[in-house]
Amino acid sequence: MSDNNAPKFKVIVGLGKTGLSCARYFHERGEAFRVIDNRFSPPCLPEFEVEFPFAEVELGEFSESTLMEAGEIVLSPGVSKATPEIAKAIAAGVSVTGDIDIFSRAAKAPIVAVTGSNGKSTVVTLVAEMARQSGLNIGVGGNLDGRASVPALDLLRLGNKDLYILELSSFQLETTTKLGAEVATILNISEDHLDRYESMSDYIEAKKRIFRSCHQAVINRDETPELYNSLTAQQVVCSFGSDEPGNNQLGVVLHERESWVAMGDHLIMPARDIRLPGRHNLSNAMAAFALGQAVGISESAMVTTLREFGGLPHRCQHVRNLRGVDYYNDSKGTNVGATLVAIQAVAERTRGELVLIAGGVGKGADFSPLLPLLDKYVKRVILIGKDAPLLASVIKDSTDIMRASSIEEAVLEAAESANDNDAVLLSPACASYDMFKDFAHRGRAFVAAVEALS
Repeated sequence: MSDNNAPKFKVIVGLGKTGLSCARYFHERGEAFRVIDNRFSPPCLPEFEVEFPFAEVELGEFSESTLMEAGEIVLSPGVSKATPEIAKAIAAGVSVTGDIDIFSRAAKAPIVAVTGSNGKSTVVTLVAEMARQSGLNIGVGGNLDGRASVPALDLLRLGNKDLYILELSSFQLETTTKLGAEVATILNISEDHLDRYESMSDYIEAKKRIFRSCHQAVINRDETPELYNSLTAQQVVCSFGSDEPGNNQLGVVLHERESWVAMGDHLIMPARDIRLPGRHNLSNAMAAFALGQAVGISESAMVTTLREFGGLPHRCQHVRNLRGVDYYNDSKGTNVGATLVAIQAVAERTRGELVLIAGGVGKGADFSPLLPLLDKYVKRVILIGKDAPLLASVIKDSTDIMRASSIEEAVLEAAESANDNDAVLLSPACASYDMFKDFAHRGRAFVAAVEALS
């Protein structure tokens, strides 16, 4: 029997980067904690054991007794609140939080918060570069990948900042009750993570938590109004969209027979001067500009950044041209919406047809929205991964289908299928964890296979 008078402790659920950052945070503040993980070898266990050799760790299952005894459960984003052991503890009255909620209470500088199904990392990186161009001392992190990947709580260990810029996933927002961002946005929405959410509506509701107690909000006029129906008129300081803008709106206007980005009647820059290619990146650029303006970044710094920033790896990244065929790495295309954008963007700069490499873990997505663009631009799809049969059953006769057992085999088949002026595009519309560590690993494997072609 547990002692109700015993001191309460935090229970950190999950020992990845987020869980490790929570442990560091509590340790520095002298708060008691335990860590539990249902894996026997979670990814950050070696680092944790070095930093906290005497801390309590329970591996292999989520102990109900430990969860029930917790003063508070600190849930890593990879673990759903619907997990049976977690749900039982919540029902028993144990409070649950996450690292973003904890961060928002501790942060002393304004927060720029960005979520959406696609484009988050690009927009966050653009805003960060704009802020640096203005001379601000910033902290950048959250759900970013690669070298820029810094868990939010670890940002607090890096000294005082003028501004925090966070990429936030729906998983992180599930446990975020009052973010209080200076400015927040949902860039866009498309089907994703339906293996975690019961419905698209549940996914959208998780995203909308980013606006809780925000001071300012930026909205996308091209998206469904449902994303923004929790906001007041006073919170919405700017919108962006592909149409002609009104007052306090960013949009595209025709000036001297050329498309310009404008804020109302104010011309900002020619659209062609934005270095990032594609219509989707024009939208990303306007979102970043609106967010930067909301926190006082100078227009000159923002325009300079938009002229100079060339993009992130694994997002419609041009790898090489070999014998008249262009190869593009869009491994970050982990959902149908992202792949639709990638196909359109690459098709617009390709004189021939496309060979698409797709497949992986579909996350319960509906692949049928791909069919019109496959029919219009793609002459062959090469399928890889766990849900290749599901994709094939949807594509049917829309285009030619081939199967490959590895990314290397897929690249070889694509090279044989492509002719002069064609393009080969890796944009899987699926997650990568059936065959790879993550999307970056998949992208690197694709690039290596393309570079090996002769």
